[in-house]
Amino acid sequence: MEKLALLGGTPVITGEPDGLFKWPILTDEDFKAAMEVIRANKFSGTDITEKFQEEFASWLGTDYAVAYCNGTLALTSAMFAIGLGRGDEIICPTKTYWGSVSQAINFGATPVFCNINDMLSMDPNDLERCISPRTKAIMVVHYFAYPCDMDAIMDIARRHNLYVIEDVSHAQGGMYKGKRLGTIGDIGAMSLMSGKSFAAGELGILVTNKRRLYERALAFGHYERNNAKYISESEELFPYFHIALGGAKGRANQVCSAIARVQLKYYDERCAEIRKAMNYFWDKLEGLPGIRAIRVDESTGSNMAGWYCPHGLYKSEELHGLSVNRFCEAVRAEGYHGGWDGGNFCLHTHPFFKTFDLRHDGMPSRITFTDRDVRIDDDKCAPSEHKECFSVPWFKHCDKEWIEKYAYAFEKVIRNHEQLLDGDPEKAQGGRWYGTAN
Repeated sequence: MEKLALLGGTPVITGEPDGLFKWPILTDEDFKAAMEVIRANKFSGTDITEKFQEEFASWLGTDYAVAYCNGTLALTSAMFAIGLGRGDEIICPTKTYWGSVSQAINFGATPVFCNINDMLSMDPNDLERCISPRTKAIMVVHYFAYPCDMDAIMDIARRHNLYVIEDVSHAQGGMYKGKRLGTIGDIGAMSLMSGKSFAAGELGILVTNKRRLYERALAFGHYERNNAKYISESEELFPYFHIALGGAKGRANQVCSAIARVQLKYYDERCAEIRKAMNYFWDKLEGLPGIRAIRVDESTGSNMAGWYCPHGLYKSEELHGLSVNRFCEAVRAEGYHGGWDGGNFCLHTHPFFKTFDLRHDGMPSRITFTDRDVRIDDDKCAPSEHKECFSVPWFKHCDKEWIEKYAYAFEKVIRNHEQLLDGDPEKAQGGRWYGTAN
């Protein structure tokens, strides 16, 4: 038995290897591309962004791509593209970032929440419970880079004549059975902000193979400066091309577009290195009680792209009821500057989806235009609140010596977890802690 660092023992990890976690990888090529925009004062232009859109669509294998100032606006444009409107319902997994679905109320639509499975991924077995005659679309989220079960989801969507939007903000470039994530549903949208695996400052992008959806998405957040020639044949949209139909300008800053073009050139190669490192880490922990890897079987043609914000599942019952919060506290004490628990909070628990009145209608905006109070069914998502998880190191290089040290920090805590039980206030109170938003 080793004494845990939290209780006065010696930490496993001292210091931090240079570059093991640094992201994004920026080189002189990135800086040069950014400076060319700055020197030419092309921040608000569209020429570089249009090149990036073409390259990104070619990389994913889609016909169309539209860049935006951020991922939330890209997802909002996807909602407009499919015609989401007053009284419609859109199904979304409850455990995700609010930007996946909160903006549905801007269209007078109603978010309906679906449970997650043990991979923290949309549970297809709970989807049909959520469907009503008002359902318009399913918002799929490839949470923590894990690809959703798209075969099952698409089968349900087609049987019920529903649109599928893929939120790929955690999984840019990931694969599901040989298909790129974001290309399987009707439309895909994602963030490319500085913390993501595809990091380009502050940027978003939408992709689709359907011309009408592309044109509507473009018209929502863009206007005459860069949309006229793309919607010139649309009788529906061309009369309005002078104004962004969403009333909000979504144009990308071209410094970000320039960086994104460079990042795209090396992205697959860098992601392959990340996957090699992350799989090596989890291989070292395989079979230990209390934790499970959130990872995909790559032999199926699926992968987790850049493995954004990697997490593991926590099984307190296998560690004598030790709370996930206490477990993470002990791992951090071993020298890992991370190990936080919870992930994003479950959206169905937040007051925004319970009481917020955006338009001063005198009732919650989530249900203003629906004929049923969907909030009553939120209790059916309680199982999702009990899916406990914790973050693990996000390695950017496969440095086996250092990876083994980090893996041993987790192993040490697990093998000696009984030392932590007496000092675990959550266990003593019989309570559980589910974490807050990232």
